[in-house]
Amino acid sequence: MTQLAQPLAGIRVVDLTRVMSGPYCTMMLGDMGADVLKIERPGVGDDTRRWRPPSIGTESAYYLSVNRNKRSVAVDLKQPAGVEIVRRLVRGAAVVVENFSPGTAASLGVGYDELGVDRPDLVYCSISGFGQRGPERTRTAYDLIVQGMSGVMSLTGPPDGEPYRLGVPIADIAAGMFSAYAIVCALLARERTGRGLFIDSSMLAGQIALLTYQAGVYFATDADPARTGNAHPIIAAYQTFQVLDGYVNIAVGNDDIWRRFRDALDLPAAAHRDSWATNEGRIADLPELVAIISARLETMDTAHLVALLDAAAVPCGPTYTVPEALRQPQAAEYSLWTQVDHPTLGRLDQLGFPYHLSATPCEIRLPPPLLGLHTDDVLGEEGYTREEIAQLRADGVI
Repeated sequence: MTQLAQPLAGIRVVDLTRVMSGPYCTMMLGDMGADVLKIERPGVGDDTRRWRPPSIGTESAYYLSVNRNKRSVAVDLKQPAGVEIVRRLVRGAAVVVENFSPGTAASLGVGYDELGVDRPDLVYCSISGFGQRGPERTRTAYDLIVQGMSGVMSLTGPPDGEPYRLGVPIADIAAGMFSAYAIVCALLARERTGRGLFIDSSMLAGQIALLTYQAGVYFATDADPARTGNAHPIIAAYQTFQVLDGYVNIAVGNDDIWRRFRDALDLPAAAHRDSWATNEGRIADLPELVAIISARLETMDTAHLVALLDAAAVPCGPTYTVPEALRQPQAAEYSLWTQVDHPTLGRLDQLGFPYHLSATPCEIRLPPPLLGLHTDDVLGEEGYTREEIAQLRADGVI
């Protein structure tokens, strides 16, 4: 098959973000071929460069996880000359992404009104915790705070315990994903109209969007959806069950699967009652249903149970640890654990790509950059002379 350029090749992104939501967004754009210029404070850089342990060499593991396929340009935005550098970079860019607190980018001179005044075709995305307007716009947002305020935590955890946050920063990551999607849509619209767009994206809005059927439950019943632990609130039996050597997830997603599941496990006569032939009946008697199933499964190990249910076409799967998940053969098939050469760390482990385009293969073109590694190269591309670059460095601008 003829190989094509990556979808976003030729698109320059000026990346004013840090921590997770913005860097995840710009990593997604970089993975699709965009030239991402990561603007960082000289001598300090992205906050996550200092979030350690753990580290790999001198580099924070957190930072390394979401900053590949970017070039680092160290610029002090608190100096007029630094703002001018960013303005010059934006003249040749299609996209600007920032995730400062609302109003901060404008106060620095790099907000949408300042950068877009001469660039009606600019796509400018602001990612914040709660949005650019409204009563909570100035509230400091961390993933934990937004998970709590979005209702997501109220749905996560044991029924009789405290709310749990998800084990990954889902509010940050979802905001980055939604923002990358909106940016690509805005670029497509620009191709059609010649005009750019301002994108107001927030962590809170992203989490509320993820409520999906849980919000639907509330809309339908006017009742607050309850925490159900690892059990599905609407489908039974659809949850995590303990076995001799760990836990297995089982998804009895319809009545036909229930019959296959019941027969494959040779459940006792109580499980064959007529009312349990429908999901509605099983949900109504969920505690008794779970007790009968659990009594059967606690005598089985993971491999035996999974093999038995696979043979009966019952959806199931083991619960892996992170190392087990990364090492499973299916992950290897798609190179979900890969490596890239790093200038100081040698071969650096990275997660692979969650999608594969047939004629435009994803690749890690650049490892997560050292702070300011590409400053001279990028400024040279913009026409700065070596003497001017040296003076900017002497002045502490870069």
